[in-house]
Amino acid sequence: MKNEILSVVYLLLVLALVLPGFIYANKNKKIFLNNLFIWILIIGIIVIVFKFLFY
Repeated sequence: MKNEILSVVYLLLVLALVLPGFIYANKNKKIFLNNLFIWILIIGIIVIVFKFLFY
């Protein structure tokens, strides 16, 4: 349980570091939404793969 909480904290800290640069690089709203959708798909696929492989 402690490792899960620590993983979430690390993920949020990395997100806090990356998100400002991501928003700055995608000033156009259409490009931003497209890139955000792509990243959500990538993260979703990774989470699903890890759920099936390790649980």
